[in-house]
Amino acid sequence: MSSSPTEQNPPTPGPEGWTVYILESEAGTLYTGITRDLERRLKEHAGGKKGARFFNTSPPARLVYQESAASHSAALRREAAIKRLTRRRKLELIHNR
Repeated sequence: MSSSPTEQNPPTPGPEGWTVYILESEAGTLYTGITRDLERRLKEHAGGKKGARFFNTSPPARLVYQESAASHSAALRREAAIKRLTRRRKLELIHNR
């Protein structure tokens, strides 16, 4: 990734350490995921080995959104809800945080 996303948006994990995040690829597509360690996960995405296959065609460029979740199940539910949003709604979520 071009700049360190954790410098711009420091991780804010929930009580159990779960974070829901959205990354923008260099091509402008949006990827939503969850993790207990955002910094590690961003490095994995950038490194390509343990990152999501989503980034095989266009590497991650920047972290555009993150929110904490109270539990793993809450993080999974929120991730699913965000993934169901249209691109327009995701951009609204990102810009209205």
